[in-house]
Amino acid sequence: MERSKAWLYKTDCHLFYLCNEKIRSYLLFKMMGTITHLGGATATILSVVILSLINNPIIRPLAIASAVSLVFSHIIVSIIKKGIPRLRPYIVLPNANVVDNPFKDHSFPSGHTTAIFSVTTPFMLILPFTIVILLPLAILVGLSRIVLGLHYPSDVIAGALLGTSSALGIVYLCQTVFNLF
Repeated sequence: MERSKAWLYKTDCHLFYLCNEKIRSYLLFKMMGTITHLGGATATILSVVILSLINNPIIRPLAIASAVSLVFSHIIVSIIKKGIPRLRPYIVLPNANVVDNPFKDHSFPSGHTTAIFSVTTPFMLILPFTIVILLPLAILVGLSRIVLGLHYPSDVIAGALLGTSSALGIVYLCQTVFNLF
């Protein structure tokens, strides 16, 4: 068991350095610094509020489902971060490149990645044509968290799974219990 954990951590660190150091360029770092904000609280909350104001029988329920998924997933992220106090990679790993004024809270799971997947997944499920734009966008937000030195790849994967699972559950409830879609 310990060997497996050690191997997983070593792989996580290797993948972190691959994204954070090996493909580093000034332009990429700046671009990822902008993209990462799409998974932040301001962008995700604002997007679901604006979309919920649209008087459309498909968009409004999807925006509400996204908002509920966002709240639910955020609660779970908060609980996990308190239970698994993993230090961020820029604190632990030598020579990690990191943005100015980085978060100092716990790393696992990635809240930005969880948020973007919890908000976009309902749209991708019900309106499959949105996958072409929303999935790459969500993946880029997750990748940006690694490039910017704020998360390990496993933090991002866990966030993507958590956000997606939250959204799947909410969409299922909306379809079966409330007949919204």
